[in-house]
Formats: sequence, structure tokens, C-alpha cells
Amino acid sequence: MTWPPIRKPDAVRASATLGDYRRVVEEFSWDAERLALSGLPRGRGLNIAHEAVDRYAAGPRRDHAALRWVDRYDDTVDFTYAELAERSNRFADLLGKLGIPRGERVFTLLGRVPELYVAVLGALKAGCVLSPLFAAYGPQPVRERLRLGEAGVLVTTPELYRRKVREIRDSVPSLREVLVTGEVSEPGTLALGPALAGSSPEYEIAAGEPDDPAFLHFTSGTTGSPKGVLQAHEAVLAQFVSARYALDLHPRDVLWCSADPGGVTGMTYAVVAPLAAGITTVSVDGGFDGRRWLSVLSTQRVSVWYTEPATLRTLMRRGAEPPAEHDLSALRFVASGGEPLGAEAVVWGQDALGTPVHDTWWQAETGAITIANFAAEEVRPGSMGLALPGVEAGLVERGEDGKVRELGREERQAGELALRRGWPSMFRGYWRDPQRYNESFSDGWYLTGDIARRDEDGYFWFVGRTGDVISANGYLVSPFEVESVLLRHPAVREAGVVGRPDPDEGELVKAFVALHAGYEPGEELRLELLSFGRRALGALAPREVAFEPRLPKTRSGKVLRRVLKARELGLAAGDPSTVEGMS
Repeated sequence: MTWPPIRKPDAVRASATLGDYRRVVEEFSWDAERLALSGLPRGRGLNIAHEAVDRYAAGPRRDHAALRWVDRYDDTVDFTYAELAERSNRFADLLGKLGIPRGERVFTLLGRVPELYVAVLGALKAGCVLSPLFAAYGPQPVRERLRLGEAGVLVTTPELYRRKVREIRDSVPSLREVLVTGEVSEPGTLALGPALAGSSPEYEIAAGEPDDPAFLHFTSGTTGSPKGVLQAHEAVLAQFVSARYALDLHPRDVLWCSADPGGVTGMTYAVVAPLAAGITTVSVDGGFDGRRWLSVLSTQRVSVWYTEPATLRTLMRRGAEPPAEHDLSALRFVASGGEPLGAEAVVWGQDALGTPVHDTWWQAETGAITIANFAAEEVRPGSMGLALPGVEAGLVERGEDGKVRELGREERQAGELALRRGWPSMFRGYWRDPQRYNESFSDGWYLTGDIARRDEDGYFWFVGRTGDVISANGYLVSPFEVESVLLRHPAVREAGVVGRPDPDEGELVKAFVALHAGYEPGEELRLELLSFGRRALGALAPREVAFEPRLPKTRSGKVLRRVLKARELGLAAGDPSTVEGMS
């Protein structure tokens, strides 16, 4: 079904921060936008934490609510810009006392709690590189990322330490300090609360360059280890601009980005971008609960909500309208990111929430939203939207020689989505992998790996991925990582993992396994493998396991996921001549 465009009322168009898209694109200048940032005092460079809290703490918005935290009991605590600046100063001072040098990797394994904001901002002030982890990860994904990132410091909770860190800590030799929230610490850890109380509330951020590393985001690849995406402090400029334009932020807004801050979406648009814009950002402890989250939108008078398709799909299943007790009159803009949003959800938002859901597209590598449906522009349900001002997006075709050819507007074919390099939040590298980084660029384009098409008005439409990464309920899951864990089970001889389409979660992780001699497929073993995966992988674990006597492989022995995926979808698997056992 093709849905008609949703056109905005004149009042919405008039009040939008990006009122005339085409005029702004023509006149846009990153140098001009830089004037909105203050820079470190006395011309000492740029630091994200200064732009996010310190400049506001030193001005008229010092007593404005920066962070509004809703705890598990739905009690609300506000932290002003001044308070957040002081607490992050204490964290930065603590890192100095512990002898943590600039450039050291500080990891967080935390939920949606105030300590996360304090640790992130404090680490950035100290010149460290912040790397967030999902609290839902199992011990093995935690271990893998700590080892790959050569973690020097980890901030976590006593419970998460006991369940996910204690058993793997000795296998991470670089880990010098573990800071644990709460008053009770495990042996070999430091209680964060008393340590912060004994640290100085004053801290001067050292001089820093825009290209200095700030964040290390691990994102799953189709093969090999997770990729470590490095973002620089200059990313704050694109994050600030995209928050104003793509999320239509105004000074009096209350933003709730409900994405998990263990990932790049939550870290960027629940922490950095709204604070850099000087508004109030809401953080809600605990996982998704439809009725509770609708209540938060109502009671906290959220005006801008940035969420994920899995959340919207779940709410859609519960009916067209939110319960009458939830007053959503403050909610004026809803956006979605993390994975493609179906047209039905866009239209449902208009009917149920009073505003269409505005899809956005970006990656950890882009550092900020780069394609979006903007507040003043018509929404074309199912479309990713238009390129952010200051970002040149195009479609390219890769040749056999590795070079690319840009597809013209008149060519109505799909191509690989590419961005002309040079926007401020463009990633600066893959951790310890310069070759992979260099291979991501060709002829001045960053090659995203996503396939899209473009209509005559410049709206982009997602078609698919060039790789096998699975987007499951807001998590990007590496098939290789899941397969590696399953192969540790004594019964598993071979494993292949694919994503199976699911109406609620986008995709479900499904594993196909071949067994060693002496093991028989059955319900007991299937449940054992599911449990085995959950213990090691947490939220990344397979949800389904199917037994196969023999998996399709190349002649060299590589399991062919595309064949498994095609079988699952009932599609042709392509040329079978190279597949072992199928020629």
C-alpha cells in the first residue's frame, strides 16, 4: 500500500526551527553554526562536556533543569545545569587522583541512572575516551568490548559487577579501576559515592582540539569482532545542529530520548545533544513498559519524544489510542531511529499521538542524524527523509575496481547510500583498524553499506543492508558473535545465525545449528542452547534455535547465512554452484 504524504499545518511550519528547508540548505555553513558553541575559556579549544553543561552552569540557565530522572518508583529528581557541572567536576577530579591519563578508555555498564551522566561528562572533562555498554549485555560481550577497547576504568553497579564483570575481570589485564555505584563495594572495586564526595567540585578542563577522541562506540559487524567507532569532540557541533533541526528542539522543550544510553542513539540524544541545546532531558529508570511510558510522556509533559520502532510497534498492537488517563497534549514532535520505520507506524502516530512519527537515519559512523523527516516538511510514510543541511547524501554504485560512480537524480535505481566526507561528526577511525576505516571511503564518499533509493524530491527510502547485521529490538547483533558463543557448547559442530522478520521487534535472532556425533536434536537440547546463549550474550542471544543435519557452506567452509536467510523467507538462494552439498 502507498500512503499519501502527511502535510503539516501552517502553524507547525511557522514555528519549526527549520522552517524553509531548501533555503537553509542553500545558505548553510558549518563555520556559521560553530558560532553557537562557546569553546573552552581563553581560546583553549573544544570539549563536549563544556558545551553540554559548563557553559550553561556559568550563565542564566544555571538553575534550569538539565536532567530529570524518573526512578523505578516513578519519583522524579531534577538536576540543574549547575549541579550536573559540579558532579561531573568531581568525577573528573577523581580520575585525576586515580592517575587515569588523558586518552584512557572509561567504560560505563549502567542503566538509565544519574551516575551515567556524571561519569560521561566527567570522563570527557578529564580528556578520557568514553565507551558505553548496554546493561543487558551478557558477560562475554562485556569481556569482548573491554578487551578490544583496552579499558582502563569501568563504572557499573554492584549487581552488574557480580553478574557480568566479576568472572571475566581477570581476562581484561588493562582494567585498572572498577568504580561501583552505591555505598557497598566488591573486593577490588571502589565505591563511587564516597569517592566523589571526597573529590573537588572545581575542575578546569585542559586545552583540547576538536579532533581529540571523545567516544568509542562498539557496533557489530557481519564478521569478526565488533567495530570500535571513534568520535571526536567536534561531533558535538553536528549533534547540536541535528537536535535543533531533525528533532525540532526549542529552548523550553522537554526531550525524552527513550533509547538505551548503552548505545550510540541513547548516548547522543539522551545525553550530549539535549544538554548541548540547553534544554531538559528526561531519563527513565527501567525497561520498556507501555502503560508506564505513556504515563511518563503525560506526567513529565514531554514535548519531544525520540524513540525506536520496536517501542512504537508494541504500542500499536495495544490499540489506536492511548488510554484516556494519559494527557499527551504537551507532545508536539515524535521521531524514531535505530532501524527502518514502517509507513504504518508513521500514520499511527498521527492518529494516536497527534503527530506523525518522523523517521531518521544515521549510524555510529555518522555521529549524528544525517537524514530525517523535518517538522515543517511533509512526511512521506516509509521514507527516511531528506539530508540534514550541511550533509551531502547521494547514491553510488561500486565498480569491480573498487571505485564508485554516483547515480544521478534521473537514474531511478537503488544504490548504496553515501555521504560526502567532511561533516563535523564523521567518525575519525575504527579502533586499531586503519585499513577498515580507509576501505569505508572512496572518491570522497563515506560508503554506509545501506542500500536506498531516492525520489524526485530528494527523499531517501531504505531498501536493505549490504551486510548481515541483525537489527533486533533496538540492538545491532553480529551473527559472528552469536555463532562464536554457540560453538562453545559441546553439542554444537556448526552454527549459522540470521535475522527472522518479526512484527514487534523488527527481527528475531535465529540460530541454525548442526550437532556433533552423539548428540540428538530435541526440545531439551534446544532449551539448553537458548539458555546457554542467554547466559553468555544477554539481550544479544538467539530467540530461536533450529537443528540442521548440515549447514550450507562455501567450498572453503564458511557458513552461508544468505542461504539460511533465503530459506527462512522462502526465497531463492541464488546460484547454488558454490555451496557445499548443493551443486
